[in-house]
Amino acid sequence: MGHKNPRGIAPTFFLKPDRQAQEQAVSASFTVKHPILGFVCAFAAVVFAWGAQAQENRGSVTNLPIPRYVSMKAAEGNVRRGPSLTHRIDWVFKRRGMPLQVVAEYGNWRKVQDRDGAGGWVHYALLSGVRTVLVESDMLPVRTSPDPNAPVKAHFESGVVARLGSCTIDWCRISAGGYGGWAPKSSLWGVDPNEIRE
Repeated sequence: MGHKNPRGIAPTFFLKPDRQAQEQAVSASFTVKHPILGFVCAFAAVVFAWGAQAQENRGSVTNLPIPRYVSMKAAEGNVRRGPSLTHRIDWVFKRRGMPLQVVAEYGNWRKVQDRDGAGGWVHYALLSGVRTVLVESDMLPVRTSPDPNAPVKAHFESGVVARLGSCTIDWCRISAGGYGGWAPKSSLWGVDPNEIRE
């Protein structure tokens, strides 16, 4: 329990000094002799890099954004060290509706992590696209409208799992236990800071 997934470190590439100097000289010569063509090539390189980055941010199986938030569909789910039944179970998630973040995909398996960054591989059938959030502030006031001066409808304790509704840039509509209203997005885990939901 408490195992955190290691994060990959991007490799660093070095050029030999003479090769680097040659490339800089060629690049400078190319820029001076062909400024318009140089601009077009630079623009194409930026567009290609942006497209490659956008492609990297999509799941290889679902083509959905990575990372993205989901919730636990099952009341209990085994969290494995790798994406198959042969990998050992590191621990068990035991909270239906708990928000999780999908950080990788492999076949029918999703690598997820919780609010603390702990996680592992879970079979996709145990997950739901229904969005939930974890309340991070104690006695969080839930208001009638997305306004800090609006009347308070209820207070949610820290650790409450709430259903996520619409969101503005600063506020989200949440509901739990028959109560609902607007709460500051900064007090919730399971929604991106810049995420807008209708």
